[in-house]
Amino acid sequence: MKTSRDPRHKVRQNAVRALFAESFIEQGKKNQKIKKIISNLAKIDSVINDIAPEFPIEKINRVDLAILRLGVYEILIDKTQPKKVIIDEAIELAKEFGGEHSAGFINGALGKLIKDISKYEHTKV
Repeated sequence: MKTSRDPRHKVRQNAVRALFAESFIEQGKKNQKIKKIISNLAKIDSVINDIAPEFPIEKINRVDLAILRLGVYEILIDKTQPKKVIIDEAIELAKEFGGEHSAGFINGALGKLIKDISKYEHTKV
């Protein structure tokens, strides 16, 4: 069972913090994962617009947006963890950092991504 001290969870926590900070002002020092997410941001945000069409990017809570960006990146680009693990981690991060409805929103959006994954796997993200 995952614990809050799990090194992979810590990496994801730090990634969410960095992406959240980046949403306000460009950060100087970035690790490789954050650089890859930011370099693919337009494509990742396009997927987010598609999986959560009722919430335009600029209206999504910035913490939730950071978690979604990380989740979409890990599912479609990084592909080093099972999709279920990525979604479970995203939900945990939403409970930890987000608001009252964040976990449900994240679960719904990433669940839609997984449901329609073939639509995104054929396009270069």
